[in-house]
Order: sequence, then C-alpha cells, then structure tokens
Amino acid sequence: MDTSTWIALAIGAVVLVLVIIAVSSAIRRRRHSTWLREQFGGEYDRVMDHAEKRRDAERDLDDRIDLREHVEVRDLSPAARDRYLAEWRDIQTRFVDRPETAVDEADALVAQVMGERGYPVDDFDTRAGLVSVDHPQLVEDYRHAHDVALQNRQREADTEELRGALLRYRSLFDALLGARSSSEA
Repeated sequence: MDTSTWIALAIGAVVLVLVIIAVSSAIRRRRHSTWLREQFGGEYDRVMDHAEKRRDAERDLDDRIDLREHVEVRDLSPAARDRYLAEWRDIQTRFVDRPETAVDEADALVAQVMGERGYPVDDFDTRAGLVSVDHPQLVEDYRHAHDVALQNRQREADTEELRGALLRYRSLFDALLGARSSSEA
C-alpha cells in the first residue's frame, strides 16, 4: 500500500473513533436526562421551562444534587419531633380565627424544622432546591405555599388560598418530620 492509502485509512479510523465518541456521549447525555426527569418529576419540567438551554437546566439540577450531597441532613430527636407536632397543632387551631397569622407561622415553622435538620435556610430558593432533591413530589406544593405566604404579607391572599397553603405546608412538614401519618396531629 502506498502512503496515500495509509493516510486515508488513518483519517477514516480517526473519523470512526470520533463518531463513536460522539454517539457514546449523546447516549450518556440522554440517559442522564432521563434519570434527571425521573428523579425530579415535575420540577424537571419547571426548570426546563425557565432555562434558555437544556444543558443549563440540567446543570442547575445537577448542582442541586451536588449541594445536597454536601449537606448533612439529620433526623430530629423524638423530643424535637413532638415539640414541632405540638407547634403545628397550635398553628392549625389558630387558623380558624387568624388564617393570615397561621400561614406565616407555618412558613416559619417549616424553615425552622429544615434548619434543625441541617438544611441551609438563608434563602427560599436554596431551601426549595434542596427540597426538590429530597422530596421532588412536594417541591411544587412548597413553592405554591410560599408564594401564598408572600401574597399574604401583602394582604393579597384570600382565606381559601391560605387554607390551601396550610395544607401544602403540612405535606412538606410531615415529610420533614418523618411523620407516620397526618392523623397524629
């Protein structure tokens, strides 16, 4: 074989290797996208809707997972769990006469529980991002309840919205406490 044949074969081999690498990379990205979609559920779609590119959205979700891996989340002691359940019962009781106050207290109590468990609580977006990793089925409820709490502070939420927010906070509260059932409180 002459030199030009060897060069053509070498170029062909390089092209083949590059095609195999590209296909392999695309398959890995597709599998990772599928895994993220399964891990985050509806939150995956929400993040996709707010991102300019799929890669940016998936990087955001990967960053949440990385952050969560560095956060040491602890179980609550039985005493702390009982104390929080009692506080929740008080909030529910106050809702009848003061729904505005009860929703603000529920928002604060959920953040307090998260803090005691080890979640960073300085800003809502970080809390919601970590909730999306641990409780992807509840993060939409948490976002909605928090939005109502913010509307409530502006006196723009009605009683039905406040009731819905309290129920949504309760779902996350139960998950954070590891409550066995809502009938406990």
